[in-house]
Amino acid sequence: MEPAKKRRTSPVWEHFDLISPNKVKCLLCSRELGYNNNTSSMLRHYRAIHEIKEGHGGGPAQGRPRPTRKQDLDEALVNLIGKDTQPFSVVEDVGFRAFVALLDPNYVIPTRQAIKAMVDAKYVLERNKAIAEMQKVAAVSLTADMWTSINMDAYLAVTCHFVEDNTRLNSVLLGVQQFPQTHTAENLARVKASLMEEWGITDKVTCLVTDGAANMISCGKQLKLRHAICIAHTLNLIVKKSLDMTPALCDIRAKARKLVGYFRSSTLAKEKLVSVQRQLGRPTLKLLQEVETRWNSTYHMLQRLVDLREPVGAALASLNTEITTLTSAEFTTISGCLSLLSGFNDATIELSEEKNVSGSKVVPLLKMLEQMLQEEMARTAVAVAKEMGEHLLRQLRERLHTLQSMSIMSLATLLDPRFKLIGFFSPLKAAEATKRLVTECGALIRTPEAVQPQENPSTSQPEQETPGNKLWHKLDQTVKLSRKTKNATADATVEVQRYLAEPNIGRLEDPLNYWQTQKHVYPNLHKLAVTFLCTPASSVPCERVFSKAGEVVSKKRNRLSPKTVEKILFLNKNQ
Repeated sequence: MEPAKKRRTSPVWEHFDLISPNKVKCLLCSRELGYNNNTSSMLRHYRAIHEIKEGHGGGPAQGRPRPTRKQDLDEALVNLIGKDTQPFSVVEDVGFRAFVALLDPNYVIPTRQAIKAMVDAKYVLERNKAIAEMQKVAAVSLTADMWTSINMDAYLAVTCHFVEDNTRLNSVLLGVQQFPQTHTAENLARVKASLMEEWGITDKVTCLVTDGAANMISCGKQLKLRHAICIAHTLNLIVKKSLDMTPALCDIRAKARKLVGYFRSSTLAKEKLVSVQRQLGRPTLKLLQEVETRWNSTYHMLQRLVDLREPVGAALASLNTEITTLTSAEFTTISGCLSLLSGFNDATIELSEEKNVSGSKVVPLLKMLEQMLQEEMARTAVAVAKEMGEHLLRQLRERLHTLQSMSIMSLATLLDPRFKLIGFFSPLKAAEATKRLVTECGALIRTPEAVQPQENPSTSQPEQETPGNKLWHKLDQTVKLSRKTKNATADATVEVQRYLAEPNIGRLEDPLNYWQTQKHVYPNLHKLAVTFLCTPASSVPCERVFSKAGEVVSKKRNRLSPKTVEKILFLNKNQ
């Protein structure tokens, strides 16, 4: 006769299943444990992992488990993968698992498939939250750029910039979408229009900022959006063209590239340079190589060579090489050119800001750049630097004329209480911008939602019904509309002139704080400031997204689906 099976009296069996004579499986987390005809290991696992207190009967207390600790750790792991662009396979890495086990031996690390599912869920949650937040925003500006991955997949990124709570700039990544079709203006416009529709911002877009590519410009026209060319790209074109138009400097750059290439490719030379710097009691710095498409890489390459002039010379003297350092005259030429280029480097950095108002700085900063360039050219005695400076000045002035005529940048400058009228190059351009601002303000006043400024009685008179028969109705309506238009223009003129008559605030003060405190004094200009000051000066925010994209789609992770790439980048940018 078969012996009767041992009765399972412990309550812990409610949460475990016997899968073999010597193994059990937790029904809550699927972890398998060894079984030796007693429940000790199950009780330890249950109390430690699922945080259930032991009941009077020697088993877990009755009631549902409280997996808050487990959930918190899982969410932290998802955040780590998003913020640090870690691969899903990190949960399988031996070193990572050992590290986690040391921190919390009771934490069961999710599987690779489970963590991917968690990332998918987090993406949906965060995207829906962001879309809901965007419905509270009055106006936005967009930046867009293209990127090609290591797999030769093309992606389009679109970032959205806005003033949050009327007090601070914020931004959100709308999407990084694979773009398999040809990069025509029509295709770009269709994808961007779809994104704007999904996010509910189609009627809120003030401006689209991109590089100067013809398809990007045409795309803006098709979408009927104001378009601004990225100032970082503009400065890059100005300087790169000027550098290439200066033959003597081209020769020095070629020699510098060869010198830097030697130290970066030779282990012996690299170690020698480090050794010399240490002997001289200096911090160990590396030489930087020029990148063809980035003018500021030329600036940094030449600046680093000047900084390491002595160590480079000493290192070369002790190395068996035909490579020679630059001559004293060449270093003098480089120093003269760097003095002229430093302003362009500073302007590029400042106009690439994302967290501070930058669009309003374009016109005044380039005005200062022109003045500084003229002063440096007057001081320098280096012929090559003067030649390069002439090219820079001519290119800069050509671009400035276009930039001052762009309504979006000129309105932003005028609405920035740090700059106002003094931010312009000429009184004529300032007057044109003021006229445009009055027009924008008048159009706002004519809307039903218009608010009258405090302590500024309207010049408008209340409309009265004109008695008469239907024959006069059309004429009366035309007169009423004409009167309303004139009154709105008059009110707008008063509000604009009162604002412009006030003293400018300090350059380091926050223009958004100013408008928050003055929104009842200049209610219509406040709305316009929130609309125009959110426009960034450059499309660098998209470039920053793609620098992260390069980490996500790497040689080690070149099989990620485009949708997964988008989700990870979204969480990286928007968390």
